[in-house]
Amino acid sequence: MAAIVVAQEVEFKASAPAQVIMGKPFQLVYQVNQRAKDLRVPEFTNFDYIAGPFTSQSSSASFVNGRHTSTFTLTYTYTLMANQEGNFTIQPATIKVDGKQYTSNGVRITVLPPDKTPTATTDNSSTGNASATSQQPSRDRAESIFLRTLVNKTKVHEQEVVLLTYKLYFSNVDVAQFTNNTRLPEFKGFLKQELDMGEIQTELEHYDGRNYQTAVLYRTLLFPQRSGDIVIEPAQFEAVLRVRNRAQVRSIFDDFFDSYTTATKALIAPGVTIHVSSLPKGKPVGFSGGVGQFSISSAISDTLLQANEAVTMTLVIQGVGNMKLLKTPVIDWPEGFEVYDPKVTNNFKNTTAGVSGTKVIEYLAIPRAGGTYVIPPVQFSYYDVEDDMYCTLTTEEYTLTINRGVGEESNATVVNNYVQKEDIQQLGNDIRYIQTKELLLPTSSPRRLMTFGSFTFWMWYILPTILAAVLFIIFRKQIKENADITRMRYKKANKVAQRRLRAAEQLLRQNKKEAFFEEIERAAWTYLSDRLSIPTAQLNKENIAQILCNKGVSEYLVNDILHVLATAEFARYAPSSDHAMQDIYNDTTRIINQLENNRL
Repeated sequence: MAAIVVAQEVEFKASAPAQVIMGKPFQLVYQVNQRAKDLRVPEFTNFDYIAGPFTSQSSSASFVNGRHTSTFTLTYTYTLMANQEGNFTIQPATIKVDGKQYTSNGVRITVLPPDKTPTATTDNSSTGNASATSQQPSRDRAESIFLRTLVNKTKVHEQEVVLLTYKLYFSNVDVAQFTNNTRLPEFKGFLKQELDMGEIQTELEHYDGRNYQTAVLYRTLLFPQRSGDIVIEPAQFEAVLRVRNRAQVRSIFDDFFDSYTTATKALIAPGVTIHVSSLPKGKPVGFSGGVGQFSISSAISDTLLQANEAVTMTLVIQGVGNMKLLKTPVIDWPEGFEVYDPKVTNNFKNTTAGVSGTKVIEYLAIPRAGGTYVIPPVQFSYYDVEDDMYCTLTTEEYTLTINRGVGEESNATVVNNYVQKEDIQQLGNDIRYIQTKELLLPTSSPRRLMTFGSFTFWMWYILPTILAAVLFIIFRKQIKENADITRMRYKKANKVAQRRLRAAEQLLRQNKKEAFFEEIERAAWTYLSDRLSIPTAQLNKENIAQILCNKGVSEYLVNDILHVLATAEFARYAPSSDHAMQDIYNDTTRIINQLENNRL
């Protein structure tokens, strides 16, 4: 049986530490996976050449299921030493394999300053930008392991993202692992979105005059939900250190047979205070609570339709910020359109800059009559943290041409044909002489005679006429009320809210947390929008409180309403127990019933 030999592509790469210390040697390594010759390295600018190249090679082979695979590695090692601080790049090298030249990658290296010599008076406070780091506990030079609490900013607006990092610094100690006994603060007053850390990596960092190995232990995004000073309490981590056992009496062989023990060390990351200011006054009408940087685009399925044919309008909001707290914009559909609840698709990713991604909203509506209709532009407003101002984005305006539906024409034809056929059939017997004789009433008991022109005769004509007039007035009133969409929403607000609450109750029993709080939040916002006759896009907590107070609603009930709205919005993305879900459901039901009793 012939073996299949798997050939390898030539790979030639360079590697070196990302951070080195000035005056300390380090190794620059070139590796190629084929036999090669004529290695040409660049000039090592800003680095002193110490030794090299030292050449080594390794190979392996395997034969599995008729496939013969082999690996070969040729390594060139140089020893260098940085002679100045800064960021430098070692240019690519070249090598020849079977007469063909290959080029490696370049290597970027950060050179850190050497450790400062300790003095009698040392400033142990944190260095760097005060707005970007928290105060650290005082420590002496003998300490070799500690934690820092780092935040990218300490002065923010409401909903502006804060990046919090717990970072470990250690030197001359062997950290074996970290335990699960971690105690994080509750982050009260914040919406928290954790960042995926992956595997913990270490790197060198120069801090407070010394060089340390560092590792990021925890990183999260925090969105402040209220103004004022919010204190983040200290956090606690535990590290397992490996300590060498040293005998009191040592021989020359002890260094080869050292044993180790482990010790657990508790590490405290200090707390930090975040100063949160309210968003500036003058919020635009279409402000949806967005804080960050966003863009919006729109598209429509078609602008030429038949009556009763569905049309879909799509909005795409893209950006970075508090994406998960953005409210769904409201489209002002023309009258005569049957509108359905929008479908929202979120594609978010937590990054160090905030929550980034897209929010896609699909609106479905069905025009019920022909004509030309205009869908006005949708306004989307947010607070730009970079420019420190409100921004309003506007989508495109769409003009829809709705033709009369085929079904309507066919129905009209059927009706006309039906009437014509009936007329032809009735031509022979639809003319009658006026009866002038006494008529026998079949419903009388005992049977009575009805004379032409008598009171009973005329009542049989007048009563149906009066009944038809009453029905005409009632139906006309209903048509007029149905045409007033605002009034209809006002009248049906409680029914709509109760229907959503029943749906939320089902989600509560199924323990679908996020869907439950979304339904609760939608029930509360929709009810207030319908009862106060304000579009949802223009509704916010400030004008809700003001309008309810003007309508004579008690301050206690207003505070309960604002608490339910804030809790439902916050709980959609924060951990919550089943008991809390039941409480928010009970509070929402109670508040809606109390508002009904107030007869807004």
